[in-house]
Amino acid sequence: MLSIETSKPQLKTSFLERLQNPDRPVVIFDGAMGTNIQSQNLTAEDFGGPEYEGCNEYLVITKPEAVAKVHRDFLAAGADVVETDSFGSSPLVLAEYDLADRAYELSRKAAELARSCADEFTTPEKPRFVAGSIGPGTKLPTLGHITYDELRSSFMVQAEGLYDGGADLFIVETCQDVLQIKAALSAFEAVFAKKGSRLPLMVSVTMEIQGTMLVGTDISGVLAILEPFPINILGLNCATGPNLMTSHIKYLSENSPFPISCIPNAGLPENVGGQAVYKMTPEEYTTAMTGFIAEHGVQIVGGCCGTRPAHIKALADAVEHTQLKERSVRKNAVGELREPIFYTPAAASIYSAQTYEQDNSFLIVGERLNASGSKKVRKLLNEDDWDGLLAIAKSQVKEGAHMLDVNVDYVGRDGERDMRELVSRLVTNTTLPLMLDSTEWTKMEAGLKVAGGKCLLNSTNYEDGEERFFKVLQLAKEYGAGVVIGCIDEEGMARTAKKKFEIAKRAYEDALKFGIPPHEIFYDTLALPISTGIEEDRENAKATIESIQLIRENLPGVHFMLGVSNISFGLSPATRITLNSVFLNEAMKAGMDGSIVSAAKILPLSKIDEEHQQVCRDLIYDNRQFEGDICTYDPLTKLTEIFAGVSAKDARSGPSLADLPIDQRLKQHIIDGERIGLDDALKIGLDAGHKALEIVNTFLLDGMKVVGELFGSVDTPRPKGTGILRSTTRLADAGLLQQK
Repeated sequence: MLSIETSKPQLKTSFLERLQNPDRPVVIFDGAMGTNIQSQNLTAEDFGGPEYEGCNEYLVITKPEAVAKVHRDFLAAGADVVETDSFGSSPLVLAEYDLADRAYELSRKAAELARSCADEFTTPEKPRFVAGSIGPGTKLPTLGHITYDELRSSFMVQAEGLYDGGADLFIVETCQDVLQIKAALSAFEAVFAKKGSRLPLMVSVTMEIQGTMLVGTDISGVLAILEPFPINILGLNCATGPNLMTSHIKYLSENSPFPISCIPNAGLPENVGGQAVYKMTPEEYTTAMTGFIAEHGVQIVGGCCGTRPAHIKALADAVEHTQLKERSVRKNAVGELREPIFYTPAAASIYSAQTYEQDNSFLIVGERLNASGSKKVRKLLNEDDWDGLLAIAKSQVKEGAHMLDVNVDYVGRDGERDMRELVSRLVTNTTLPLMLDSTEWTKMEAGLKVAGGKCLLNSTNYEDGEERFFKVLQLAKEYGAGVVIGCIDEEGMARTAKKKFEIAKRAYEDALKFGIPPHEIFYDTLALPISTGIEEDRENAKATIESIQLIRENLPGVHFMLGVSNISFGLSPATRITLNSVFLNEAMKAGMDGSIVSAAKILPLSKIDEEHQQVCRDLIYDNRQFEGDICTYDPLTKLTEIFAGVSAKDARSGPSLADLPIDQRLKQHIIDGERIGLDDALKIGLDAGHKALEIVNTFLLDGMKVVGELFGSVDTPRPKGTGILRSTTRLADAGLLQQK
């Protein structure tokens, strides 16, 4: 069995102690290595020959005095930290110069050289530090240029050289792909485990002019993806000048549990005579950076492309007179700043974050991309029809899902290949986070190695003992994922509320000891069928709801992930839609906040007849009526009678919009979130003499008032009307709603 008492390499804290110095809370990094090497006008011979020209990393062997000059100039200017000349000293990058086999040597030499220079300038009052610089390389794993394992192995060689050369911390910088960051962080952990001690970690992402990383990740996605990892600093560098970083820095200031770094270019480069020229003056640069310190609590500042010693000197002088804005974060014993009171746990695609907790709703996980439960998905897998599988995923996006469940468990196929092939396409072709669903942890890991976002792992339990339970937790820690825990132990699936809670409590204690925080735990309390008529199944739904209440009351911070449709297994489609919808509402009342469902097959209570609702509740809570031993009212029988001959389409339809007066018709379009027929209804309203603004401000807003009331009601799933109102407002703005 895997031990929950996992050993942790000791953290070297000298740099973090400097970071926490209340008298000098701002730490200054150096400026641009490349810019200041170029200014020395080195020859091809200085690089070791024409074939190595431009390989700055090789200069630590061929011309170390040129690199040392850059370090010393920045240290003399007032930098607290110098970065090693190792940005591209990984085997993968050095292979372009036929130097891959010297990656460890060059990385170590770079750290030793920087260490020597830093030590020259160190005093008791002003210690100097060395940051081992690790660039992104030249290949993006999310786009399939390189595998996760290949990239991780390359980073390990580079990181070990920097560690052995005396680096005080690692900085993985100019990051363009979140999956690349994960590979680097995994490589660092492997090096730390080998060495027996760990260094502080700094991650610096590059946000392009369009406002995202190169693969499309916005700053909310960056934070959600990286928050689970044991990093110490998170910030931005390169790409732009500080002026285009303001919104990203503000977001981190308000949401990040980490100290913030900002290391921008000296403005955007301009092409002058075929050369990139950075025109931001030291004064302009310093004004922007001190503003970040004073207004957003940026604690680590420095310069990237185009910044010279004059920029760093001006900054160092100004920092002495700049008050750092305090941020609401808590400190732990080793100096990491973690868990601000305002951090909102979230999953993420490679594009953006999706919070676990939805306002007055629940986290909707689309259930249809599941080979275990869908004949269509199995057929598409057998045909390797990846486009067909993507179409299923995209349809769930349109239906309103927040995440996508991905299950490729199918006997006779290579599940790891299927998971890898499907997930690698989903991450770039859909905008939603993924829940990797399998009974085999190796399939989950295959998906994690191509999913740059933050996933959920569905699921783990104690059915096969503790080894698999902890193996999935280990995956969650290594790849930064949340985990779904089923209420199943060595005795099988828990049927009673008490047993479900006992398993949940055991898992809670084990997960916390293992290092999984409560907000990354989702419980599946098992929605077992109440549709069989078998006596022992009658209280399945009631037990599930009661267990949610017990867990919510006693295990703080956790979430739920319930497979709702199991409750109605075997009933007609129309019956299932109604029963699932009512059960979902009852579970939400108890505290459920996440569910695997088909969003298109869930109805708001406002569209379900009140009598039908009551019969469903009677079935859920087993409110049968007896006279002696004779059952005089069985809600299961009653429900099947009600929906005899009713199609699923009829169950979803409700009153016809066309039969309503135009004002009520427009209002109902908003309440139902129904776009089909809206244009026709708008034209009818205009033809009837209603002004465009009257339609928007009266009829449509009346619908929004109802939507607002539904939002505020805990027993109603999230209405979709807000999107209709935005669409209608855009129609008005575009002149499609003309005044008459």
